[in-house]
Amino acid sequence: MSSTTTTDIAANKDRFCNLLLATGRENINYVIEDLEALGFFEAPASVRNHFNFPGGLVQHSLNVYDAAMTLRQSMCQMRPDMEKYLSDESIAIAALLHDVCKADIYKRIRRKRKNEIGIWEEVEEYGVEYDRFPMGHGEKSVIMLLRSGLDLDDAEALAIRWHMGPWELAAQSIDQERNYRAAQQFSPLVPLIHTADTLAAQILERDTL
Repeated sequence: MSSTTTTDIAANKDRFCNLLLATGRENINYVIEDLEALGFFEAPASVRNHFNFPGGLVQHSLNVYDAAMTLRQSMCQMRPDMEKYLSDESIAIAALLHDVCKADIYKRIRRKRKNEIGIWEEVEEYGVEYDRFPMGHGEKSVIMLLRSGLDLDDAEALAIRWHMGPWELAAQSIDQERNYRAAQQFSPLVPLIHTADTLAAQILERDTL
């Protein structure tokens, strides 16, 4: 398990909040207040995979933002006509807030497991509880943000909803597959956020190669 410090958490929180406030979006203060109440800034990004340490969720969100902004710059150089569809504001909203659905699902648990020499010992790690608001993943993030009073445009809502890309598709669900494909065509923001999320989790957040 990786780790971070209280200083890192505070610095990441400040940067995260400042980037959101810079969008000038109405009610963004309420979004930040609600995330604070849910424990977003101290939560991990996962149980056993990327950034499974306190503060990992906000750090992952910032990584997705940085990856998305880098991709935007490259894409707009190659396709200048895309610039109007990939605003800094929409990227900040979609990238930083794509995983707010995770803010209230993690809890500390203790369990037994074997150590390196085969002896059972008690360890503390994260567990997951979905019973507070079992609404799925991307769609839960969208609903939480709307409840906080954030006025998402369609492209932002779709980018957050489908940030997991095809990994969010239910097996044999023709309806979901068609919605996902339509969302990709609706706005380049949708595949950009999915790609940034993948790059952050699978490359930027690797412990070792």
